[in-house]
Amino acid sequence: MNKTIRHASVFALLLVLALLVRATWVQFHDSKALADEKLNRRNAIQQYAHPLGDIIVGGEAITGSERTTGGDLAYKRTYKNGALYSPVTGYSSQVYGATQLEGIYKDLLDGTDNRLKNPLDTVTNKRADPGDVVTTIDPAVQKAGYKALGDTKGAAVAIDPETGEILGMVSTPSYDPSKISGSTDSEAWKALTSDKQKPMVNRAMRQPLPPGSTFKLVVAAAALEDGLYSSVDVRTDSPKPYTLPGTVTVLKNENESAPCENATIRTGLQYSCNNVFAKMAVDLGQGKVKAMAEKLGFNADKLDVPVRAGKSVYPSGMDKAQTALSGIGQFDVTATPLQISMVSAAIANGGELAAPHMVSQITDSDGNVLEKYGDGNRQRVMSQSTAESLQSAMRTVVEKGTGSNAQISGATVGGKTGTAQHGENNSKTPYAWFTSYAKGADGKQVAVAVMIESSSAARDEVSGNGLAAPIAKAMMAAALKS
Repeated sequence: MNKTIRHASVFALLLVLALLVRATWVQFHDSKALADEKLNRRNAIQQYAHPLGDIIVGGEAITGSERTTGGDLAYKRTYKNGALYSPVTGYSSQVYGATQLEGIYKDLLDGTDNRLKNPLDTVTNKRADPGDVVTTIDPAVQKAGYKALGDTKGAAVAIDPETGEILGMVSTPSYDPSKISGSTDSEAWKALTSDKQKPMVNRAMRQPLPPGSTFKLVVAAAALEDGLYSSVDVRTDSPKPYTLPGTVTVLKNENESAPCENATIRTGLQYSCNNVFAKMAVDLGQGKVKAMAEKLGFNADKLDVPVRAGKSVYPSGMDKAQTALSGIGQFDVTATPLQISMVSAAIANGGELAAPHMVSQITDSDGNVLEKYGDGNRQRVMSQSTAESLQSAMRTVVEKGTGSNAQISGATVGGKTGTAQHGENNSKTPYAWFTSYAKGADGKQVAVAVMIESSSAARDEVSGNGLAAPIAKAMMAAALKS
């Protein structure tokens, strides 16, 4: 064999070896990545080849599957009361993927989760029948919140303080996921994603905003835990008027005739005295306020319920004037309704915060439990005496103060209003907040937070008691009756 032929043969052999190595690499190393590639059409074909499993609320499926006509995707997702439950379910679309519970439990719902397979399925690689996701949502609470929010832009969250179970998660305006579940829904998708009202944003847990005076509960807890004040009925060092440290800016109270000068924590919460809690935050120092806020969930990078919540923030590096403003839930303090409901839940639960969650268990197609999620892990965030003192002060807010619209006959109710400035120099309509807890005669309890981002109310009519408290009342009443 001459030299040229020998070189050509070696080169050809090397090419064959390279092809074999590449084929082996793709088959054993890249196969999963290629299979998981979102542009891989085969994935969508397999996912929608059969009906999907369901998301369960109150023992009934709020999702379904519908046979399609034409195309290579045999089924598409359907929703019952889609707009009501979309903050819980998210969407499952043949084109745009899946979000929230639909996305987190995608493998369970389409039958590819290995926990669904029996030994024979594992050997043959047969797709198992899909499983179901059982939520903690109480349909009565969810419906009450959705109806009460109505046409306003806002959100509400209801939690069982003892277990951490999320009983209701509402966001308005909402959308029907059925409108975007098929393969020919591009116009509906464009309309939703371009809507200035942002109906696809889950305001209950994904849009942190200034919490206003609801944050005064955090400052009060920090002051009692630190020993700055020994009880909610000790007079504070709170001059009125109060000038922000290092400035000539006088901090005003919503009700200038209220007895806020050197007011107790109880009176300060009752009349929502800005001077009391701004001065209190400065006296404590931002470090101590931040420590209490973080115990309650602020600044957490990962808050999964199991959908990941947006980060609620208590800032660092503030001067004393900024620290004062942070004490009334302004400056750069932000929170989601989920976060503020956790504050009330911890207070209602004697100072222990149960991790919030909205899935109780997942099952196979026969109802056998694959994984059960027990009550949320508890952490003590404040002493029982501090929690009980704040419960008492919150009851005063509802019974004699700014939260009167949350009163429920036959139940013990405590709450805190909030009105947060919006825009430069408060040029835009303020945000209205209300957070509360309620306990029934039978011991059942619930904690709620409501945020109104905007409504049809006139600017001077925007208040936590006027707009948000009635929504909280509706959800609490429904929870106590369930």
